[in-house]
Amino acid sequence: MSLIDPTNIDNWTCLEKIVDSGHAGQRLDNYLGNAVTVDGERCSRAMFQQLIRDHHVLVCGQPRKNNYRLRINDLVEIFIPPPEPLELIPEQVFFEIVYEDSDLIVISKPPGLVVHPAAGNMTGTLVHGLLYHCHDLSGINGSLRPGIVHRLDKDTSGLMVIAKSNAAQLSLVKQFKDKRVTKVYQAVVDGVPPRKSGTISTLIGRHRVDRKKMSVLTSGGKEAVTHWEIIESFEKFTLLKITLETGRTHQIRVHLADLGLPIVGDSVYGARKQLPLYEKLGIKRQFLHAYKLKFQHPISGEMMRFVDPIYDDMNSFIERLRQESSVDQA
Repeated sequence: MSLIDPTNIDNWTCLEKIVDSGHAGQRLDNYLGNAVTVDGERCSRAMFQQLIRDHHVLVCGQPRKNNYRLRINDLVEIFIPPPEPLELIPEQVFFEIVYEDSDLIVISKPPGLVVHPAAGNMTGTLVHGLLYHCHDLSGINGSLRPGIVHRLDKDTSGLMVIAKSNAAQLSLVKQFKDKRVTKVYQAVVDGVPPRKSGTISTLIGRHRVDRKKMSVLTSGGKEAVTHWEIIESFEKFTLLKITLETGRTHQIRVHLADLGLPIVGDSVYGARKQLPLYEKLGIKRQFLHAYKLKFQHPISGEMMRFVDPIYDDMNSFIERLRQESSVDQA
């Protein structure tokens, strides 16, 4: 018995597919992600998985699970509700636009700006600012995160790319998933590494006790790989170049802290004994900056490369270290 009310789907998109021999045996969610288009555009498997969980996908008239294995001649019906109205109110929020076209926008996110609304930050976010600036952002990733394909922590500054169309969003999400996006950061860390470069490869997951934090785990986490290289070293601090292979939550901050080189100003993963010094020096955030970004344009196929100079607060601290170092060597 169908759980879809046929009298209440006037504004829905309704699709039907008959499974052929080439798709028999596939998981239902994989089949939908690979074989079904909506208004001529491919949609993410995550979207179809949610439709399946909501019983908006029927196989031979019955709801099935994501891992249901399809059979030849199965009738698959997909009922897609209209997009939920965006409830966010656009706000004028400062951020620098580095590049923009009809499909995407690249911005430099200033430190202190939250990317998307969440508890405690329901206004004044990057998403609010994007809605103010753009009137055609992709909403395929959910109404609270239109166009967002990756994120930076509140106090991390630097380059971000945002999709302005569903096609661009799907392509960029896939590029991130396939590790075809190059993301390079600069970080000032507390301490001096014993060698010039290295790679950190661990599992990262939620902290066993403090669920708001991430940590390095011996089992149960997700693979995380971070490459680091010294750009400039000082007596007690080091400027590092960081290149990510994966993009786990707080990955750079967790990995460097685990290496014994916490990022200067990091109040969550940094050395607590240093917090009074940071406060004295006027350091109000972790000195981590996304300064290089490279990806393939989702529509034209052109390789896009961007570089963003570090922000004044971080640059001033580095200049201070340089001056102190030159005095010591004099």
